[in-house]
Amino acid sequence: MSAYRPGPLALFFASVVIIFLLMPLLAVVPVSFTPSRMLSMPAGELSIRHYRALFEDPRWLDSILLSLRVGLVSSVLATLFALTFSLGIWMFRPRFTAVLVGFVLLPMIVPPVVSAVTLYFLLTSMSNIGSMIGYDTWLGVVLAHVVVTVPFAVVLILVSLGQVDRRIDLAARGLGASTWERATKVIIPNIKFGIAAAWLLSFVLSWEEIGVTLFITSVNAITLPRLMWMGLRDNIDPAIAAISVILILITVTAMTIRIFFARSR
Repeated sequence: MSAYRPGPLALFFASVVIIFLLMPLLAVVPVSFTPSRMLSMPAGELSIRHYRALFEDPRWLDSILLSLRVGLVSSVLATLFALTFSLGIWMFRPRFTAVLVGFVLLPMIVPPVVSAVTLYFLLTSMSNIGSMIGYDTWLGVVLAHVVVTVPFAVVLILVSLGQVDRRIDLAARGLGASTWERATKVIIPNIKFGIAAAWLLSFVLSWEEIGVTLFITSVNAITLPRLMWMGLRDNIDPAIAAISVILILITVTAMTIRIFFARSR
């Protein structure tokens, strides 16, 4: 049986839809080359001053490094917490499994503003205990991002565990393997791709998180999304368009590499 191939009309309409969806992204490219100090289309003259500002202005460099640090730490912690919780649910099947899973998934269900206000009061209370972690600190942002991203990591890891044959775990237990050996030598190797996907999703969510971050930061812990939001709200800095173009190029490059390796397989 021959594979289905779309006709010319279907390809035309698909191309129109793709162009329509990409137009807002493509419009950012010329704006990033404007010589003006405000967001505007270049009028004949092009400039890379805003790209240079990303590397010369310490605010942008500090915010990028802070977002990377927060994203890496929070994604690792979120993946570890999600893995520990999911393994416990899958291996021991506690009596109130549905209640426990529902409790962990609450940050995903409730409105973001509710989570943001709750984390704001939590971190301000922790600031009275110590200055290392609390309101407007990078560790406080890490804590908030872990709370926000753990539910997504739990979902991915539970889905991966759902595809594992329980007879493998039963065989390992019957041969005398301890709980630690069953988890590290039998189960985790079978869900390594799910764990990697959970870490990647947690990092991406932490990298772009802005709703909660606005509530728990002020002047010290300014992540890249917060700095971009401040630029849009206060002075309409065209450097926002430049960093947007760079992020788009990174995303397109990653997707191209993934497609290339998928086809090479």
